[in-house]
Amino acid sequence: MTEKWMVVLSIGIAVVSVLASAGTVIYYICSIKKMEKVLDNFQKDKTQNLTITKETRESKLVSRLNRLLGNVSRNQEQALEERDQVASLVSDLSHQLKTPLSNILMYTELLGEEGLSPQEKQEFLRETRMQTEKMQWLMKTLMKASRLEQGIISFPVNCTGIRKTVAMAVGGIYARASEKKITIETSGLKEYVLYHNSKWTAEALENILENAVKYSPEGSVITIGLYPMEFYARVDIQDQGLGIEEKEYNDIFKRFYRGKQVEQQEGSGLGLYLAQLILNREKGYITVTSSPGRGSCFHVYLLNEISAKKTIMRQ
Repeated sequence: MTEKWMVVLSIGIAVVSVLASAGTVIYYICSIKKMEKVLDNFQKDKTQNLTITKETRESKLVSRLNRLLGNVSRNQEQALEERDQVASLVSDLSHQLKTPLSNILMYTELLGEEGLSPQEKQEFLRETRMQTEKMQWLMKTLMKASRLEQGIISFPVNCTGIRKTVAMAVGGIYARASEKKITIETSGLKEYVLYHNSKWTAEALENILENAVKYSPEGSVITIGLYPMEFYARVDIQDQGLGIEEKEYNDIFKRFYRGKQVEQQEGSGLGLYLAQLILNREKGYITVTSSPGRGSCFHVYLLNEISAKKTIMRQ
């Protein structure tokens, strides 16, 4: 009797072991199939995560797989974004360099003609040099803007006086203003400590002033003023130029955009775009009020010292 029970017990244990093994195998097969399904869906650009119901060895694997898929997805998106940025940059460079390259080719061919006077040769050489400098400026400015967009270029921002910054900007365009007998009025500009990088903000202001000089008539006046506000201080640059239609207020800050009033004149459409990028890096911004034939006023907003300290503390 004892031997029979031993045999039955052994058979029972064997059956239970087989069932347990089969259950384990089925469980692993289901887990593998579930993971395969997620991977298949991921390859088809679908987003799906495995559900973790309890803490097991398999759940740890599932968690790692989810993290891996998330990282792969983010890397793919970043790679696509960078590819689009490079393609856009190359396209923009190609388009913008087409005109100066054509001009250089034309002047080079003219220089090869016989019978040119010394004065004509000097003129063609001067024009060739100007077109070459324009190409260099376009490439430098566009690369700078692209790097600012991507965060490759960074610069320190702190609280410092604005008068020195404005003086740097005015110095950059003073010679061109003098050629057109344009007066730049800054007597009402008081010293004020604002949150900005003096060198970069001077470049942004110079870009605005350069447009003001370019599109203003001879003998006109450009006025620079500063107006303290609760959180910001506003630097105004008022000119007596061609003016801008209200419907173009937002468009003029886009890359390569040229307003209808100035599209027939020399220009690149990069100055205001770069100025806006710089100011955004300093947590500032820029707006414009204008009307055709009545000039334009560009408003540059920079954080005041108190607001800047609060902003830094929150970071």
